[in-house]
Amino acid sequence: MTQTAIDPDELKRYSFSVWSYKQGEMVSLMVHIGDRLDLYKALDGAGPVTAAELADRTGLKERWLLEWLRGQAAARLLDYHDGDRFELTAVGAAVLADEDDSLAFAAGAFSGATPPDTVDKLIEAFKTGIGLSYEELGPNAAHRTERMLGPWVRQALVPQILPALDGVVEKLEQGALVADVGCGGGVALSAMAQAFPNSEFHGYDPSSHAILNCEQKTQDLGLDNMKTFVAGGQDLPKEPTYDFLITFDCVHDMTHPAEVISAIHRALKPDGTWLIKDIRSRPTFKENMRNPMLAMFYGFSVSACMSSALSEPDGAGLGTLGFNPEVAETMVTAAGFTRFHQHDFDDPSNLYYEVRP
Repeated sequence: MTQTAIDPDELKRYSFSVWSYKQGEMVSLMVHIGDRLDLYKALDGAGPVTAAELADRTGLKERWLLEWLRGQAAARLLDYHDGDRFELTAVGAAVLADEDDSLAFAAGAFSGATPPDTVDKLIEAFKTGIGLSYEELGPNAAHRTERMLGPWVRQALVPQILPALDGVVEKLEQGALVADVGCGGGVALSAMAQAFPNSEFHGYDPSSHAILNCEQKTQDLGLDNMKTFVAGGQDLPKEPTYDFLITFDCVHDMTHPAEVISAIHRALKPDGTWLIKDIRSRPTFKENMRNPMLAMFYGFSVSACMSSALSEPDGAGLGTLGFNPEVAETMVTAAGFTRFHQHDFDDPSNLYYEVRP
């Protein structure tokens, strides 16, 4: 066998690329730890601090904090100042600390590594073709999904997105029946239930872990206009029932999206509205290559989205990037919907589709 000569500079560049992903794995773990321990919140607005000062603020051990702070500065997530002082800037706080008011908040995506037993099941899925449902992915997946998607839902849904839909806010103010298919932990439902107390909100999700989170949120917020169901979209009422219905970041996860879309068409009143939120993508891989976060999206797809969409033998397997605008319009039209309008609310990850019967 003839050995191919390897350019040493190309080898160095390629090796660096590979090891940079390992570095990313380690930094991700450190972000998760910082988020879990509320270290970013402790640093927010504190200016340059030492490990000892951060230890006083948090009650944690100085030596451990020093190593973590140095690692965060090495990753350029904290600014380093002379005297071993470290600072979380206002920009850094918007991304890592401010979960309540910043649309840029991202630390919630770092919810810990995929459990080893889940990795083993994913390995098996490559052999069998059958993936893991969100129920099988467990509570960690439900929690991570909620925190990743939460900022835009909490901060943009009621003030920005709903008012852009034809007649929806007026109905919600007067009193409407609303369903969220794939409601997850109920972030969208609870935001609407708080804003529109005259309306009633139903959450459907096949993951019992997600529904438990949703029910806990209902109790914590003292909401009496929310109901939850451990059920999928195919379990919606067979007759026109809902005035408004949403599916957020979930159609691409479904094993049988066409069946669910047909069920939504049956369950929606003739003058109702369906709001779809799904991943911003294009029809071809070549077009999607312009997305600088594309590798991450495909990682999400293999580990969660496509896995869920292939968790039954005849699953559609759309995956994270599979429900682009062209696919969305084709599928909803095939189910009998006649109006399809695309909204772009400058959400960096998602597009929104207003669909009417």
